[in-house]
Amino acid sequence: MRKEKIGQLSKDEALSKAAFLCSASEHCASQIYEKLQAWGVSGEDANDILNRLMEEGFIDNTRFSRAYCHDKFLYTHWGKVKIVQMLRRLRLSEDEIAEGVSTISEKDYMEALNGALRSKDRTLKDTNMYQRKGKLVRHLLSRGFEMELVIDAVDEYLKLD
Repeated sequence: MRKEKIGQLSKDEALSKAAFLCSASEHCASQIYEKLQAWGVSGEDANDILNRLMEEGFIDNTRFSRAYCHDKFLYTHWGKVKIVQMLRRLRLSEDEIAEGVSTISEKDYMEALNGALRSKDRTLKDTNMYQRKGKLVRHLLSRGFEMELVIDAVDEYLKLD
């Protein structure tokens, strides 16, 4: 059987390499597609490889979304806004994103928001409460927490109305 060379890797070699990559860690379809393109695999062959990896369970975007949300929330303490933004960059569907975000418990989410708030507040030296509030709000927004939750949490924490 003669291997057809595509760029740097044959289709079979690319499939094997992609399957190994997916078995080692969770990846979404767009990440693997980009890898295949970088390896010199044509678009049609890349789509064939992706379809085969999905059929065999190596790639599952919903499973990836759940794992990504779990890890980014637990280890990097990102808010839902930032997580959703990054999943959209990876070209996941809104249903896949919603499935992943739904795995974050509201209790844990609020604890993370309040923990980030207290942690940042300890580093601030401002005595002016309005400057302090602005810095806290900007920090929490940059972490990806929702504006309404941030304002409520900061007001409650600083006892401002």
